[in-house]
Amino acid sequence: MVCGPVTLIPKYLSSLGVRVEHDLKKALAWCDVANMLRIQLERQDIRYFPSLREYSMLYGLNKRLLDGIGKQLIIMHPGPINRGVEITSDIADSEHSIILNQVENGVAVRMSVLFLLAQMRGI
Repeated sequence: MVCGPVTLIPKYLSSLGVRVEHDLKKALAWCDVANMLRIQLERQDIRYFPSLREYSMLYGLNKRLLDGIGKQLIIMHPGPINRGVEITSDIADSEHSIILNQVENGVAVRMSVLFLLAQMRGI
């Protein structure tokens, strides 16, 4: 399942069999692991939502929302985090977060892929 504003979800994603949800609370109730994605502020020449404040209110993960789900979730985020936008610091730094492990492993995976590609090219 993916969740986010209509303007950030590819138009035909549901035709590929992907469940699309626009209510973060419903999406969190459905999942066991939430992988929050970063809003790339540097690429926001076009406004895909009215403001960061509105995005944060509707799609930002915070303690109140997480506590209201009534179950434990694993929290992921590829980093870097726009703290207070996609996810609040208290959640990012909580015992439910595996963000630091995810970021560390992501570096190792990218290094391995680059190594393998370099070997294929004989570099």
